[in-house]
Amino acid sequence: MAKQTTYNVGIYVRLSQEDERAGESLSIENQKKMLTEYVSKQEGWNLIEICEDDGYSGTSFDRPGIKQILDDAKSGKINLILCKDLSRFGRNYIEVGQYIDYIFPSFNIRFIALSDNVDTLDRNSSAMDLMPVMNLFNEWHAANTSKKVRSVMAANSRQGKYLAASASYGYIKADDEKHTPLIDEDAAVIVRRIFEQRARGLSPKQIAIQLNKDGIATPSDHRYQLKGKDNPLVTSHLWNDCMVRGILNNEIYIGNLAQQRVTTVSYKNHKQIRKDRSEWIVIENNHEPIISRELWDKVREVDASVSIGKTTKEGVILPLSGFMYCPDCGYKMKMNRTMHTSKKRGTYETVSYRCVLMLEAEWTAALLIPFWKE
Repeated sequence: MAKQTTYNVGIYVRLSQEDERAGESLSIENQKKMLTEYVSKQEGWNLIEICEDDGYSGTSFDRPGIKQILDDAKSGKINLILCKDLSRFGRNYIEVGQYIDYIFPSFNIRFIALSDNVDTLDRNSSAMDLMPVMNLFNEWHAANTSKKVRSVMAANSRQGKYLAASASYGYIKADDEKHTPLIDEDAAVIVRRIFEQRARGLSPKQIAIQLNKDGIATPSDHRYQLKGKDNPLVTSHLWNDCMVRGILNNEIYIGNLAQQRVTTVSYKNHKQIRKDRSEWIVIENNHEPIISRELWDKVREVDASVSIGKTTKEGVILPLSGFMYCPDCGYKMKMNRTMHTSKKRGTYETVSYRCVLMLEAEWTAALLIPFWKE
């Protein structure tokens, strides 16, 4: 690395939810104070910016603060990155090594992890020799912490503790130790309406359209209304079929607390994966239900029997569309619309349903007839 006499410094600080348990020593403010004081004592150092990530895990570099400081370093705005220690920069052994060993030298960027005595200006120091070991330990710590957190959450779920960040639509969280779901009657009325309409055969999309026509607040809007705040989320403030399906498939409304339904690929890859139901932790009769078991079962029957019908050019799904199956072969029957003209009735349309296999057989025969005639 080329020696420089003047450094434009970018300070990076980070605190994850797990780090908060360590107390004040790792707090964002404590990191800032320590690092700014260090910069002020160095001759020729100019503090340009402080980038922070509060509540972000170091196992991923998909963090707004780290992205900003790395972009500024690559663009030349800063040429020195200062952190409290290597774990603040990241807990991914491979990515941290790539930045320090390859990327930073390519852009002539100096990196200092103060508490670990790591300074890329002196690559022959003992701290630089030990850096791979420290990175490996930091990643191991993240993996071990992840296992402990998963274990605690599973144990709490088995005890019937409601772990959701916010209660499902129709409920609020009680102040007891288990945060037991309590019925929010204003929203519960809408939940019952959704289940009853589905039981009568309305599709989730049709239900959403009616809710929007009636000006019913969406679940996220309602949640913030209870707090007396405006919804800060980017949303159209309109119901859609996905919202309705989410309610219709949630066992919480019959008093069951189903948790641990999703997991992540690993402690480094936070992509969510839906678990098989056999892996869920379900506490039955955990709280007061909003709907009856009979209504829940009726909706399940409708879901099992109804498929999505074909929408006509006019945007209408005819009453029998999606219900018709051939009694002989079991295949779904295809809708046919035929226009007719008569002196008495004028122009009119008839709708019929025929077996798909029969239609294919008739079409094949029609194609072969000209050849037979020849």
